[in-house]
Amino acid sequence: MSAQEQQLPAAPPEPAASSSDDGMTWWYRWLCRIAGVIGGLSCAFAGLWNCVTINPLNIAAGVWMMLNAFVLFLCEAPFCCQFIEFANAVGSRADRLRPWHKAAFYCGMAVVPVLLSLTLTTLLGNAIAFGTGVLYGLSALGKKGDAITYARIQQQQKQLDEEKLAGPLEGQA
Repeated sequence: MSAQEQQLPAAPPEPAASSSDDGMTWWYRWLCRIAGVIGGLSCAFAGLWNCVTINPLNIAAGVWMMLNAFVLFLCEAPFCCQFIEFANAVGSRADRLRPWHKAAFYCGMAVVPVLLSLTLTTLLGNAIAFGTGVLYGLSALGKKGDAITYARIQQQQKQLDEEKLAGPLEGQA
């Protein structure tokens, strides 16, 4: 080993992707969290209302909606579930998920009760939970690019197209 290799310390291992580098601004992150809490509340109340019936599919959809509310509270606001000892662990693990994972999970959770029982209660109760998934899905798309970058790309593309058209014509002459 050379003297230079001995002086350099070993590189630390790469940390897992955290929620701070997912490209979301602080206000958008809070918007998603607030939408998740409101979605959990709407799922809980609509699910309870849905369970007050004799139709078994409505009861199943209502129970699923209350389960959705519980999961939304665990993932978005674990401080609401302090009486559950694993709530903080679930919340920190949910914070490490990528936005598109959360989007697929929340939208999938919100669709199941609607498929079980298509009523106005299930539609309205799951709308905000589905909207939370949509917000996370939009954040997964990333930031919108600026006009200058797109203009440069378009100019480069136009030059390449002109060169391709001019190439065969110069060769024939």
